[in-house]
Amino acid sequence: MKITTHLVSAPLHTPFVTALRTATHAESLLVEISDGERSGWGEAPQVWKVTGDSLAGSQACIEGPIATALDGLGPDDLTEALRRVQGAAVGNFGAKDAVDVALHDLAARRRGQTLHGFLGSTVDVVRTDMTLSVGDADALAEAGKARVADGFDVLKIKVGTDAAGDVERVRRVRDAIGPEPRLRLDANQGWTRRDAVTVIRALEDAGCAIELVEQPVAAADLEGMAWVTDRVGTPILADESVYGVRDLVNVIRHGAADLVNVKLAKCGGLAPARTLLELARAHGLGAIVGCMMEGPVGVGAAAALVSAYPTTAVNDLDAAWWLREPPVTDGIRYDGALIHLPSAPGLGVTGLTS
Repeated sequence: MKITTHLVSAPLHTPFVTALRTATHAESLLVEISDGERSGWGEAPQVWKVTGDSLAGSQACIEGPIATALDGLGPDDLTEALRRVQGAAVGNFGAKDAVDVALHDLAARRRGQTLHGFLGSTVDVVRTDMTLSVGDADALAEAGKARVADGFDVLKIKVGTDAAGDVERVRRVRDAIGPEPRLRLDANQGWTRRDAVTVIRALEDAGCAIELVEQPVAAADLEGMAWVTDRVGTPILADESVYGVRDLVNVIRHGAADLVNVKLAKCGGLAPARTLLELARAHGLGAIVGCMMEGPVGVGAAAALVSAYPTTAVNDLDAAWWLREPPVTDGIRYDGALIHLPSAPGLGVTGLTS
């Protein structure tokens, strides 16, 4: 198998603002693994403020220890290849994710199957929410109305930059979109535990019907998140607190959250993501599958996972919708809140756009 890496930078049609960062481009490392006739694709996004993985670091990891670990394996040695990828280096989850997905993609193509079919599913459409990035109350309200008009019925509001103003911003969005669309919040670790309880209770008292609140406090503060979970009625979703199995076990032991957000770039690919989803289900936790600021390769892999492993709430797979110019041809297609998975083999990606 030949491994090739491609650095890509895809512009967004609208800046994406969270409590942690502002993005105008999706910076990724695309990985192509070829058997000489077909290529499987994977994606390692660069998200300094969440994973800490850089494109340069991911590239060095893939072309160094991961390539060495895979040396001598054939394209049909999938189980052993995936095991070696996870053991090739400590951390470097984005690099592991990209290679894991590329190996799955290549295996599916060699069998003439879609990736979701290879994972055991015949479902070719999955739903996503839509994120409203951080902004003032007027901007958020207008964005909320626009996204509902675009066909999205689950909206996620980025909060956490200003606890004092978060309640008003969320209330304005609810007033603008009406009672039917679901609203969820993502604080991206931006609140203290007391701010989180104050804001969430105020929204509950105001009847804003918040579906869930994602990562209200710092990732390492599981006691704080458990403190919040115990004091509010709104379900709490752990995101940055959970990378791998050990993290999820700690969340479960602390009773820190009601749900977990599984992301391929956090856990290292499809194989560990399936383990996390099964572990959450076994312990009665809800789950969704999310994404970083990724393109059709990364989001397409996550959507294929959702197709085969249904989650308990609408998933968070809108990242590729934000791209003005995707870096690859073909793959997934958005139709409002629906993501249509390709009928072509693997991820359906046919190459780079340039």
